This record gives sequence, structure tokens and C-alpha cells, in this order.
Amino acid sequence: MTASIPEPPETIVVTKWKVACDGGQGALGHPRVWLTIPRDTGFVECGYCDRKFVIDREHAHSDH
Repeated sequence: MTASIPEPPETIVVTKWKVACDGGQGALGHPRVWLTIPRDTGFVECGYCDRKFVIDREHAHSDH
């Protein structure tokens, strides 16, 4: 029996500091949550699905 290696969480590059995540799988996803990317780290991970959102600092713009 071979142990399966889990897929790594998806990484998404974004241009806004505030992002929404719903798991991206329709009914199989999770409740929509809003995440704010900290400027010091440049990324945030979803607490439900572990997706990682990374800011593209060169093309980032304010949410206001």
C-alpha cells in the first residue's frame, strides 16, 4: 500500500491587500471569509482551506 502525498495548498498572486476566499469549489467550498494581507509579510493563508494569497507588490493597489 502506497501512502498518498497530499497536494500542497494553492498559492494565488493578487494585486489587492484585501481578498475573499470561499474555497473555490462551489458547494464543496467553505463560507466566504475576507482576509487582509499584512504589509510586512506580503501574504496571508486562509484558515479554512490553507490557500495562500501573495501580494504582487509591483502591481498592488490600495483597497480604498
